[in-house]
Amino acid sequence: MTQLQQSNSQAWRVATSGTIINLCLGVLYAWSVFSKALQDDGLSATATSVPYSVAIVVFAFFMVPAGIMLDKLGPRLLLFLSGILMGIGMIVAGIFLNLTGLIIGFGMIAGAAMGFGYSAPTPTATRWFKPHLRGTITGVVVSGYGLAPVYVSPLSEWLINNFGVSNAFIYLGVFFTILIVISSLFMKLPPKNWKPVGKEPSKPQEDPDKENETTVATEKKDYTPTEMMKTGQFWSLWFMYAFSASAGLIIIGHVATIASIQGGLQTGFLFVALLAVGNAAGRLISGAISDRLGRTATLILVFVIQAINMLAFVSYTSGVMLTIGAIVTGATYGALLALFPATTWDWFGLKNAGTNYGLIFTSWGLGGLFGPIIAGRIIDVTGEYNMVYIFSAILLIVAAIMALFTKKPKIKV
Repeated sequence: MTQLQQSNSQAWRVATSGTIINLCLGVLYAWSVFSKALQDDGLSATATSVPYSVAIVVFAFFMVPAGIMLDKLGPRLLLFLSGILMGIGMIVAGIFLNLTGLIIGFGMIAGAAMGFGYSAPTPTATRWFKPHLRGTITGVVVSGYGLAPVYVSPLSEWLINNFGVSNAFIYLGVFFTILIVISSLFMKLPPKNWKPVGKEPSKPQEDPDKENETTVATEKKDYTPTEMMKTGQFWSLWFMYAFSASAGLIIIGHVATIASIQGGLQTGFLFVALLAVGNAAGRLISGAISDRLGRTATLILVFVIQAINMLAFVSYTSGVMLTIGAIVTGATYGALLALFPATTWDWFGLKNAGTNYGLIFTSWGLGGLFGPIIAGRIIDVTGEYNMVYIFSAILLIVAAIMALFTKKPKIKV
């Protein structure tokens, strides 16, 4: 094997291991299956939304200390800790199987595991590849998280039907711990003086997100977290992420119930899997598209498509229409998880990649906090989701308008 082949092999081994880890952490997106089973056992829609929303918030806010640890200590310790916590959290949820146990086990402990685990694979993998492949590699690695429900959802349904909800949590926890810990052994940062993998572009490409300026400007390569948070671009990205993520998280957390209420269908776990396929595809496709079209233009396109889809969701009452709605929701939501990290690293550099994206990612947690819980409350009161769809569409339109006026940060000289 030549030195070039060894370099390619190393880089792709890291990217593959990161994708496998995300395939475990993505159990969050299969919560709808557990939610429906828990509602069948007597919990309300609002109650079953709480552990899911707590997991999202804890996940998001653990990304900040996890990002700091990643930048200082590397990925392996974080991922080992993630694997152990994931197993403990799922087992606690399964043993107690009441609202308090679900909040502590799935919401807090497994949520922390997701934060520690998700913070490491993508920024680690992107450092092995050339900058013009950043969107593509980000899409590949984070696609694992979106794709997870394709197997976790039917597997959870089978475990619940054959062994009960309690054992389903426990068995999945053990499985995830083993897989994450083994995969963590292959995760490492590239050595110093590493030559990033990937062919050079066929011709020099101008940054699609650059604006023509009459004044001379230079781009600051690496921002510290404090410097980043002082820019208007940070806060614009933060609010756009919160607004846009909430729409997708509402559908992800409630799709099995939506299928039952709007379509009279009892095969909600299939829609969870369909949404996951769209989720993974959106991450892969949007990352590659944004490498050519530009991050901002791709974000605007995604926001507009999802806003239209949310407004139309009230009319999705058949299996075919719900399938289309779930796939579009998954694709547009998944795109966010590829576009926002790539944009963060393009605009603020890779030196503090873990910490900086962790701070941006807290907005995802905010979207997950108010979105699914509001949806659960509305469904308990009205028995339908119509007002939730309209509210989400408005937030997406606001995000698209914000994106139009948000440009890459520059320093005037």
